[in-house]
Amino acid sequence: METLVLTWVLLLMFSFAASDTNSTSETYTLIKATNFARPNCQSKCGDLVVPYPFGIGINSGCSIGPGFDVYCNTSSDPPRASLESISYASIKQISDSTLRISNTVSTRCYFPDGNIQSAVNFSPYFNNTPYTISEVNKLTVIGCNEYAWVTSKMKPTGCLVICYEQEDDIGDDCSGNACCQSSIPEPINYYVTQFYALQESNFSNNGSQTLNPCTYAFVGDVEAFKFNGTTDLKDTSLDKKIEANVPIVLDWAIGDLSCSEAEAINGTACQSNSMCVNSKRETGGYRCKCNEGYEGNPYLSPGCQDIDECKDKLQFPCHGTCVNIPGNYTCKCKQGYSGDAKIKDGCSRKIPILQLTLGLGLGFPAILIGLWVLYFTAKKRKLVKLREKFFEKNGGVLLQDKLKTKGGVGIGSMRIFQVEELEAATENFAENRILGKGGNGIVYKGTLPDKSVVAIKKSQRLDEGQRVQFINELVILTQINHQNIVQLLGCCLETDIPLLVYEFISNDTLNRHIHNQTSGLERLSWNNRLRIAHESASALAYLHTDTRMSIIHRDVKSTNILLDDNYTTKIADFGASRLVPLGHDQVTTLVQGTLGYLDPEYFHTGQLTDKSDVYSFGVVLAELLTGKKPINIDRCLDDRNLATYFVNAMKENQLLEILEHQIVIEATDEQIKGTCDLACRCLNIASERRPSMKEVTMDLESLRKFGKHPWDCQDMKYNKMSSLMIEVEDVDLYTAPFITNSDTFGGYSSSSIGRSNRTL
Repeated sequence: METLVLTWVLLLMFSFAASDTNSTSETYTLIKATNFARPNCQSKCGDLVVPYPFGIGINSGCSIGPGFDVYCNTSSDPPRASLESISYASIKQISDSTLRISNTVSTRCYFPDGNIQSAVNFSPYFNNTPYTISEVNKLTVIGCNEYAWVTSKMKPTGCLVICYEQEDDIGDDCSGNACCQSSIPEPINYYVTQFYALQESNFSNNGSQTLNPCTYAFVGDVEAFKFNGTTDLKDTSLDKKIEANVPIVLDWAIGDLSCSEAEAINGTACQSNSMCVNSKRETGGYRCKCNEGYEGNPYLSPGCQDIDECKDKLQFPCHGTCVNIPGNYTCKCKQGYSGDAKIKDGCSRKIPILQLTLGLGLGFPAILIGLWVLYFTAKKRKLVKLREKFFEKNGGVLLQDKLKTKGGVGIGSMRIFQVEELEAATENFAENRILGKGGNGIVYKGTLPDKSVVAIKKSQRLDEGQRVQFINELVILTQINHQNIVQLLGCCLETDIPLLVYEFISNDTLNRHIHNQTSGLERLSWNNRLRIAHESASALAYLHTDTRMSIIHRDVKSTNILLDDNYTTKIADFGASRLVPLGHDQVTTLVQGTLGYLDPEYFHTGQLTDKSDVYSFGVVLAELLTGKKPINIDRCLDDRNLATYFVNAMKENQLLEILEHQIVIEATDEQIKGTCDLACRCLNIASERRPSMKEVTMDLESLRKFGKHPWDCQDMKYNKMSSLMIEVEDVDLYTAPFITNSDTFGGYSSSSIGRSNRTL
């Protein structure tokens, strides 16, 4: 009973000692240098590098002192290195602070009846040497129902191993079940190993030693040993494996003086770019260590050399701009970024903190200003990310690739604008910059930094339909190259809906020139009107027949026909346009267009063809001839639509009543007759009976050749017109009763041009 109590007391004492001492693991550095040894001295024994202050050869003068002499036994294979004072142990490795030597294991083996067969105790002494046993070592005990301890200077440390009857209960960890470990409390230069068996206690295995024939105890590098459960417990040659693979780690130091004491007498052995480090052992001593950022042998001239950290990205990471400096390196974020470039993703866009710093010095109002600046900076960053998202969503990457390769017709000259450029050009899309509004968007006038004037189209809505229309217009316009079609200069894809940038057409729309003469715009002569009609027809014919895929404008009207300073025609607004696939002559789509210009057949069937553009162009011709708007609520119900009004006048031979007065004066009979006939054919209800835009273009070109008639007298003109008759083909045109009114033509009433005695 007394033995059991003693056992538990010892167990508790050793457990407390083990828990009170922190287990440490050494991170050691091999000396990196090209000058390992003194001149004319060996630097290697076999594969072992022997750096100064160690030296190969006893009393060879190659070391800093006798305790550092290394004996190299070249008769063994491979050559074996050892210290004169510790000749029984071979040297495994030398670092700038430690020495690793081969181990010796203390053992106690038993006969099957439990009697001791053999016992070997290893008790190393390192007195009067530069070496102490490092704290990175641990006492390890392997066995069953025994405890072992080591004693140094009357300071014991040890641990107890217990085995249960079941072999399966023994694991691979050193926690007391067949294997235990205890820390070395402080650097020591000797120890004595002892064993104690618990055979008389309740932990006894009743004399059976089949599970562990031997008990092992050793001091060694804890990182080099891994317990393998019952395999190690039953292995009778385990001591030899430990001695070969688990080294003892020794700390070493030079002399017995501290750094300050040595410096005061003769100086330390430390060379340039190195520092002196005091030893922890009681007898004193020091070591030399290269300064941070340097490497080499700190004991030999010229000392430690600067490390170029920028060449070793693995050990010295830098994700920015790396610059080597003596003893260190700088790693800065790239321009425009701030943060820690030594950390991956450690750099971020700079936040202007100057305002915040000034604000802290100027008081609370300035602090509020600084916070305001930070808020808007963050908001700007968020806006930048949102613009990047829109740019990608709107196909910006694909468009950039096309711009680089110039893969599309006309796309090579396109430019991708940033939203800031267009906001500055339009004074942030100010109301006074609006040129016009339509169903597909708002058009703003903008002035770029190079003083060039452009027209910028922006959507009114943010639904998916508008997005598709804008992208559709962009795709269509990149395929168009015609002098009478507005040129697309570029686009901006950083907004939810892309913005389109066109050349600026300065002389307003055809609609304004026809219907708003009181606004100061010069009246269009007949020759100009006929030329504008011809140029418009030519552009539409180009869209229908000369592009890679036929393009139907779908919104031909006088407001989409622009005039430049020379009154040259420019067709605009392709937001509603459609591409007709190859091999097809029509597409089925939702009805879209402008009231008064919309093809009635397309309206009823949903079948869009190029003849729908022909019908709309016929309405524009009627506008040019009559000067009247496509829809006029002042006319009677059946004639409010200009197309119906014009066709009815043709059928009733009363066209002269609705033609603009100046047109009648300026145009020849052939031109009036031909143009009116052409307009009627374009306005035919049956699309197959309408001419193509190619035919319309040729007819208008022929009419332009007739020129002005030879009569200069207005009365002669009326007499000529009185005999002019236009034959109208009997087709399904609009039918409506003739409505008389008092429409005026250029300041003249209809009665003043002899309506009663002329037929057209």
